[in-house]
Amino acid sequence: MQLSLSARELLTTTRAVRKRLDITRPVEREVIEECVAIAQQAPTSSNTENQHFVIVTDPIKKSAPAELFRRGWETYVNLPKPASKIKFEDPERNGTQSRVASSAEYLRDHLQEVPVHVIPCIAARTEGMPTVMQSEAWGSIAPAVWSFMLADRSFGLGTSWTILHLFYEQEAASILNIPFKEVMQVALIPVGYTKGIHFKSVPREPVSKIVHWNGW
Repeated sequence: MQLSLSARELLTTTRAVRKRLDITRPVEREVIEECVAIAQQAPTSSNTENQHFVIVTDPIKKSAPAELFRRGWETYVNLPKPASKIKFEDPERNGTQSRVASSAEYLRDHLQEVPVHVIPCIAARTEGMPTVMQSEAWGSIAPAVWSFMLADRSFGLGTSWTILHLFYEQEAASILNIPFKEVMQVALIPVGYTKGIHFKSVPREPVSKIVHWNGW
């Protein structure tokens, strides 16, 4: 069932969903494929259409990327400034940061239980490429992934962009038979129906703080 959302509501209430993923409810294959079909309409560099989506629903195969994610988590939290250690002058913003960290920890512990793992890929590798070529690759896959996530929201599904398994990308490629030398994984998107369908937009910095007219 598709939700009745205006374009503005869809764009401003598509959140990173973790604790509110319903890990007990299966997601229909045809819904995932419809969301991928919508994602295909996103623009790609030179019209190459070199995006790929690896869909993982098998419980055993999901457990392996989930374990790589947990290993990546241990690497991440020992970096100089992970999200959980970022502090702001605004106490309210610190409260939000704490909730985000708690939500991420929940996903770490339950990722293998989420009904669907979607691993978007691009048929290119960006290691050592000049910025212009990196931008070309990311500009071909990122719009498609965001379109996929918006489409999921319109069907009552929740998603979040996670990357920590990429610390061990080559291992993940081996597990999922992804040709590592030719294909780059860009994320792991957990997908599941949400507990409740209503989400709110969140406070952000004033537009005036991030917009630079006619130069920085």
